[in-house]
Amino acid sequence: MNSAVQPTVPNAAEQRSKITTRRRLALTVALAVTVVALLALASYWWATGRYLQSTDDAYIKADWVALSSRVAGNVAAVEVEDDQPVQAGDVLVRLHDRDYNARLDQARAGVAQAQAALLAAAASQQLAAERINLQRQAILQAQAALRSAKAEARRSQLDIQRYRELVRDHAATAQRLETATSQASQAQAAEQAAQAALQQQQSQLNMAKLRAAQVDAELKQCQATLSRAQAQQQLAEQDQQDTVIRAPIAGVVGQRRVRAGQYVLPGQPLLAVVPLQQAYVVANYKETQLEHMRPGQPVRIAVDSFSDHDLRGHVASLSPASGNVFALLPSDNATGNFTKIVQRFPVRILLDQPLPDLTLLPGMSVVTQVDTRPGASTDEH
Repeated sequence: MNSAVQPTVPNAAEQRSKITTRRRLALTVALAVTVVALLALASYWWATGRYLQSTDDAYIKADWVALSSRVAGNVAAVEVEDDQPVQAGDVLVRLHDRDYNARLDQARAGVAQAQAALLAAAASQQLAAERINLQRQAILQAQAALRSAKAEARRSQLDIQRYRELVRDHAATAQRLETATSQASQAQAAEQAAQAALQQQQSQLNMAKLRAAQVDAELKQCQATLSRAQAQQQLAEQDQQDTVIRAPIAGVVGQRRVRAGQYVLPGQPLLAVVPLQQAYVVANYKETQLEHMRPGQPVRIAVDSFSDHDLRGHVASLSPASGNVFALLPSDNATGNFTKIVQRFPVRILLDQPLPDLTLLPGMSVVTQVDTRPGASTDEH
């Protein structure tokens, strides 16, 4: 019986040896694979992973425009519907413009009246200038007459002296001396009259100059009146044009609160235009993630609504302050007990090439991953 059992013992030992060898080999392979994986993971983290900064505190945004009326009035028509695409310059809302057209006509009439007054003042100015020239000619004539009167007065005085000598020598009669004396008195009176006429003409010249200055002042006043009337006309034209509200940018209409027949006031929100083609991403990164982050670095963007698509972008700018600084009620860490909280800074990210079949709407949640490796660029991604 012993001879029959002995051959099976070496076979069992051999099998156990093979199993042990296989286990050691498997363990060695597993250990080697694990070491290789750890080395690969460590190498990836050292070369790339440690430079990748990601956050899920990110959203799609767009600089939408809230439109309001600049003038008051009743709404005549609303030309757009909710969620309707519009182009820049498209008419959105029309207000009744009857009152504004009447004000514009009134302003135009004021401009015409001011222009007529300006033309009249210009004519008065030209007339005043002609009067000054005419008066200067009259002064020249008066001066010539005065010189003639003075010459005659001097001649008559010389005649008196001559006739006095002749009368003393009995060469002329006393009657002739009396006649010369009378002529001298007449010449002196004519000289005085010429002097008075010259002063009168000079006074009239001064009056003409004062009238010209008055006309110049009236002309400037008319010019100022015309400028004011033209400004009023321009304001009236602007008010009349503002009765038609147009889209300032291309986008999609939202928040339409205006209805036909409604009375609106200046500054009252009517609707909004959202430029979907200009959508961008705002990611709120922790302050500990900003050490190597710079504008221009590539960003991988995953939109929650489109999980099958991977978008690319780049960092456009970093906020100059944390969100807490711009909050309506910023925290005051100088009061009470202090608990350190890691702050977040908004990072603006622009899309490189948004997919044409995707519609990115402001408010969508995204996950962003910024590659902060030195020298990294969007071309590499």
